[in-house]
Amino acid sequence: MANDIFSTLRVYLSKLTEGEHTPAEVLASVNTWLRESGESIKAKIEEEVERAVAKRGFVKQADFDQLKKQVDALGGSTKEPKKVAVKKAATKKVATKEVAPAKPKAAKKAVAKGVKK
Repeated sequence: MANDIFSTLRVYLSKLTEGEHTPAEVLASVNTWLRESGESIKAKIEEEVERAVAKRGFVKQADFDQLKKQVDALGGSTKEPKKVAVKKAATKKVATKEVAPAKPKAAKKAVAKGVKK
């Protein structure tokens, strides 16, 4: 691409120095060439972007708007449904005491006296 620019500029400069064209004509030609080159690059970029977007499955805004109009025409609603807050019933926690199993009284006395049973 850079070679194209330099070769084009060389051609225009040689025509200018040889007197074939006036500076205004050369400037107009260069301006036209740059505009056309810019449009060409823009078209290539748009094609590549469209190809990448289609590959990933995205939809263009224009296509989406057209589909939205079709849904509206069929009587469907395109408004998002209102989200209803769902209240969960509060669960009450009942406090429970942990009770250690009761030791027999005889075992307590034996332990206190140091006697094994």
